[in-house]
Amino acid sequence: MATVILLRHARSAANGAGTLAGRTPGVGLDERGREQAIGLAERLAPVPLRALVASPLRRCVDTLSGLSGQRGLAVETEQDLAEVDYGDWTGRSVRELSEEPQWKVVQQHPSAAVFPGGEGLAGVQARAVAAVRAHDARLAAEYGEEAVWLACTHGDVIKGILADALGLHLDGFQRIVVEPCSFSVVRYTDTRPFVLRINDTGTDLSGLLPADRKDTSGDAVVGGSTGG
Repeated sequence: MATVILLRHARSAANGAGTLAGRTPGVGLDERGREQAIGLAERLAPVPLRALVASPLRRCVDTLSGLSGQRGLAVETEQDLAEVDYGDWTGRSVRELSEEPQWKVVQQHPSAAVFPGGEGLAGVQARAVAAVRAHDARLAAEYGEEAVWLACTHGDVIKGILADALGLHLDGFQRIVVEPCSFSVVRYTDTRPFVLRINDTGTDLSGLLPADRKDTSGDAVVGGSTGG
């Protein structure tokens, strides 16, 4: 199968304000976020991307706009990579929400968390994983198993995808940190996913190049890393 770079959108106005934007329309990037988005072209320069897929929300599409123009790749939107529907919590401050009884469930037992008037985190994980695997299989069939593609989505969505790839119960997904404009990388195979990066905010992605891959099978390295 192919390799997917999971990109959390660059910092948004809501991130800076400490509010839960959810699916509120029109939430764009703040000044820092725009700077982060501009830097994507340089960070990804050595990586031969085959496709750009994004949540339909503005902050994700805006994050990829410069990269899309630089690479000549259209951004394909995917509804199943959209932000969590936080329902009645949408637009409220995180500080205020931390006083809600349901907040403890979200933090400690997220597999049972259903947002009032919104959706549950277990359902979010299921739809996002299915979408990523479907795009991955399509692109591998079209471009070969060394294909690399990018999906720009949201923090909780990426954490759910990573928990699945790591074989981690959803109740442990709050242990994963995914910062704005960070890369997390998963390579899927017929037998298991391999998590290559988590929350990477650097520039060296050369390890994703086909020439640098030591093994493209579904077997894990025995005895530790390949670094000796």
